[in-house]
Amino acid sequence: MSFDPIAYINEPRWLESRLGLDRICELLDRLGRPQDRLKFVHVAGTNGKGSTCAYLASILQAAGLRTGLFTSPYLIAFEERIRVDGANISADDLIEATLLVKEQAEAMADHPTEFELMCAVALVHFARSGCDVVVLEVGLGGRLDSTNVIDAPEVAVIARIGLDHTALLGNTLAAIAGEKAGIVKPGSAVVSWPQEPEAMAAVEAAAAAAGDALTVPDLALLEAGTVDWGVPGAPLRPFSYGRFTDLRTRLLGSYQPANAALAIEAAEALRTRGWAVNDDAVRRGIAETAWPGRFEIVRAASGEPTVVVDGGHNPQGARALADSLADVFPGRKPVFVVGVLEDKDYPAMLETVLPLGAAFVCVAPDNPRALPADKLARAIRWTGQDLLGCSACTSPYVARDMADALARARELAGPDGLVCAFGSLYSVGAVKAALGATA
Repeated sequence: MSFDPIAYINEPRWLESRLGLDRICELLDRLGRPQDRLKFVHVAGTNGKGSTCAYLASILQAAGLRTGLFTSPYLIAFEERIRVDGANISADDLIEATLLVKEQAEAMADHPTEFELMCAVALVHFARSGCDVVVLEVGLGGRLDSTNVIDAPEVAVIARIGLDHTALLGNTLAAIAGEKAGIVKPGSAVVSWPQEPEAMAAVEAAAAAAGDALTVPDLALLEAGTVDWGVPGAPLRPFSYGRFTDLRTRLLGSYQPANAALAIEAAEALRTRGWAVNDDAVRRGIAETAWPGRFEIVRAASGEPTVVVDGGHNPQGARALADSLADVFPGRKPVFVVGVLEDKDYPAMLETVLPLGAAFVCVAPDNPRALPADKLARAIRWTGQDLLGCSACTSPYVARDMADALARARELAGPDGLVCAFGSLYSVGAVKAALGATA
């Protein structure tokens, strides 16, 4: 029988989330410490960290560096989480790396968790691939996250911090920021989003304790233009940041130029540390960045409603989605396809988006933590009672699955309408599959 690495990593026995570094340290020690043969840009945060990672990896690849990228979750295929120079890990390489990890994991008294196994597989693959640099996205938190097994990264990047995973990370911005800033170590450069004051204080304290220089993007230097629809099917958002004028990004969210600015400052920090990342690499890297599921237009055919999918899954993400809809589709009220996880602050998310919708379709994401669609529909009705004039909230449609949800949403929107599916990154792949758009 052939070995299935994905089934092994995802075995229910070790799907639980258990923060701590003891298991991953032991596992990687047994594997010969592959992380010691690599250089890293380590990225933590609540919102925007995935997009920032994508921008950084694209910039470094444009600079001619062999670049690894580790992110989560995946949208279509498990292999997306581990990439080298933009290519997913191959089936053969995934089997080889996972077998190496499995041999050592099975010998441990305390078996590693799913994420620890995946992190080890990624580090083994990046070392075997001869990566010059790896962009490493934190899974949860920072201080006790498996990715924090590495020594000091070249740059520690802290994306925007918000209230999420409060049961594990704390229920204040200061507490969560302290966990996120746990990736800061002596000998790194630190680049942080301009956080809320209590979060910024925690990041500043971590950088000072480590003796590291801290850079914060000056968003006053950011000039973002409106989306350019000049290329059919490939709209672009122009923007400038400091000396980098006339930049273009295919990531259309109103927040994406700010994420790009954070990536630019990280690239500048690498340059000051001797890395050959010139201005042309920054420009080309940003222009070539693709990051599915973040305010992505997945269907815009003539005679059909435009379909947008967005992975925003917390109140900050919902606010960013609302801003992007107003910016990219001014004056249009979408039919929302909503699917959320039960442990998220979905009431606050609903308060933001309900006033914007023409109608609502509820669906449960394909995840054990999913909020049932009928329970979500009740929450929409209850929340809508407090919103004057929210007639669309009175009768949300409860869908059987994503295909049913999209069919109903497109019917409600009509041929010239707008459909927006949001609430969980775990729904993005299902949206694309239902539309036959897996690219």
